[in-house]
Amino acid sequence: MPFSSSTVIFGCGNILLGDDGFGPAVIRQLEADKRLPSRVTTVDAGTGIREYLFDYLLAPDLRPKQLIILDSVDFPDRKAGEVFAVNPGEIPPKKIHDFSLHQFPTINLLAELGQETGMEITILAAQIESIPDQVAPGLSLPMEKAVAVACSLVTELTACSGEEIPIQATSRPLDSRLRGNVDMPAELER
Repeated sequence: MPFSSSTVIFGCGNILLGDDGFGPAVIRQLEADKRLPSRVTTVDAGTGIREYLFDYLLAPDLRPKQLIILDSVDFPDRKAGEVFAVNPGEIPPKKIHDFSLHQFPTINLLAELGQETGMEITILAAQIESIPDQVAPGLSLPMEKAVAVACSLVTELTACSGEEIPIQATSRPLDSRLRGNVDMPAELER
């Protein structure tokens, strides 16, 4: 459990279900890059983010100022690998699986944390290409590329010393609201 970080980044998802492993893949890459400030804690939450959120709701001394959640979603109007911010209420009720951010108890906890605690909550989502019906580890090519985009966004969101970059979570791509562009870097294009 992170206790003293001003920013906590959770990577959510099941690495055994293809593109659902996006959140943990971003956490692994952020940890390998070692570019985040020391005040930032990364957590591969797998499919267990609810326990952390519940602790933050009940124990004010554990709460970070900023919470960044990385997860995969399935929005019908999005391109595979697209990275964008969403509000908790915009997460579609269609579940990718039964244990992640997509469950309503988790969505309700996020909404309550944002409303009741003043925590800055940013959900960075990536559009899946597909989720397998059986165990099949590994991301699709669009989601592998999305990992690099998400790492850049997280690095930018956490770059200021103690000051977060303001961002309004919507279901629009982030490129118009952050410094820099979140389109795929040329070297990552197919």
